[in-house]
Amino acid sequence: MGRKVSFTKDEFVLRLNGLLSVFALKWQLRIPYKAIKRVYIDEFDPPMWMLKMPGTAIAPLNIFEGSFKFGNEWYFISCEHNVPLVHLEVDGFGKYKYIIFEMENPRAVMIELRKKLRELDE
Repeated sequence: MGRKVSFTKDEFVLRLNGLLSVFALKWQLRIPYKAIKRVYIDEFDPPMWMLKMPGTAIAPLNIFEGSFKFGNEWYFISCEHNVPLVHLEVDGFGKYKYIIFEMENPRAVMIELRKKLRELDE
C-alpha cells in the first residue's frame, strides 16, 4: 500500500508514496493534533457530483486520490478499495474539513491517533 503514517510530538503525518502521490498531486499532509476534532473508521461512498480539484477519480474502480469539493466543504481522499477507511474531521487545517484515507490496519491508526489526542487534552 502506498500510504504511511507517523505520529510526531505535535502532528499526524500522512505520506503518499509512488503513484498515489502522482494521482493525488500531493505527497504528504502534516496535520497538527490540535486541528483534529474527530477520528473514526467508516466506509465512504463519494457522491457522483463531488468535484475533483485537483485529484484523480475512477469511480467504477473505487479509486479516489487528492482534493475534492462537495458543497462548500473540501475533502482530501486517498483510497482505492471499498473498505473501512480512517476519517479525520479537522478544523483550522487549511481548506480541508475531512481527510479520508485507506490503511492496512485502520483500527491501529485510529487507536494511536486517539491516544495522541487524549494526551493533548491532559
